[in-house]
Amino acid sequence: MHDARNQFFHFLSKKKLKFTAQRGLIFDVFWNTKDHVSPEELYNLVKQIDQRVGQATVYRTLKLLSDSGIAREVNFGDGVSRYEPTFGQAHHDHLICTSCGRSEEVVDHQIESLQEQLAKDHDFTLTGHKMYLFGLCPQCRGSGRK
Repeated sequence: MHDARNQFFHFLSKKKLKFTAQRGLIFDVFWNTKDHVSPEELYNLVKQIDQRVGQATVYRTLKLLSDSGIAREVNFGDGVSRYEPTFGQAHHDHLICTSCGRSEEVVDHQIESLQEQLAKDHDFTLTGHKMYLFGLCPQCRGSGRK
């Protein structure tokens, strides 16, 4: 967390922005949240600690975290933007249940190799990618939910 916090601090300095106590709190809550978090969810978590933090401050800070390379926006097809930490994290893809919304992070080296080969076959230089696989998790499949 210390290295990520330093990167965020340096990013803000380059932008001539201050590392305020509120931005520090938002960073800490975001970094310690173990799930993909929407701006609204993060705002509610932050408000439990400090009622003075405004919703706009949370949204702006999430944007700064994303611009700094600390966070990445993910979209699970339900119209809600969520964020996950990216600093120091290995690349992964997502399995998303279309019934309950559960997501699971997965890594498959064969798929990664195939994607790289596909890009190479088309003389395309990859700079990144996102893969979301949608379906039903075992619990929803077992309960007959759709």
